[in-house]
Amino acid sequence: MASDHHVSGMAGRYATALFELAESEGKLDAAATDLAGVQTLINESEDLRRVVLSPVFGADEQGRAFAAILERAGVKGLVANFIGLVIRNRRLFALPDMITGFNRLLAVKRGEMSADVTSAHPLSDAQLASLKQSLKTATGRDVQINAKVDAGLLGGLIVKVGSRMIDSSLKTKLSSLKIAMKEAS
Repeated sequence: MASDHHVSGMAGRYATALFELAESEGKLDAAATDLAGVQTLINESEDLRRVVLSPVFGADEQGRAFAAILERAGVKGLVANFIGLVIRNRRLFALPDMITGFNRLLAVKRGEMSADVTSAHPLSDAQLASLKQSLKTATGRDVQINAKVDAGLLGGLIVKVGSRMIDSSLKTKLSSLKIAMKEAS
């Protein structure tokens, strides 16, 4: 299966398992929609990111937090069961990477390219649509965007399409400026 070329490691194995199960049940689109909703919730809530990434929370706490969140988001069935399994296996910290892996597999199946986009703050729907259009113009193909938030960035974006990376983040520009100033003095 071509999917092995696009996702690897522990998160990749989980993503592949979910993808194959969703595909066999004819629920790829529904799973993709549910995962996108979960990713948006994680991106928009610092508290939820802490629950996902911090090892201090036990599986029970994570399970309770996610049960409430998934119910509020209307996520049930396959994706809810998958996240429950991820929590029981103490792998919740890798959920964002699992979602990215799933999206990569889906993009390959649909003949799309995927782009990993990192920003300092969550991007609005309008910003994502504009970015998607710019990437389509640049690549000539539909591009699936996997958006992540990195509060360590001061502003700007880091966009990775395949092996090409475009780093227009303010943090990188400031670092380059600092190096240039040191060399000039």
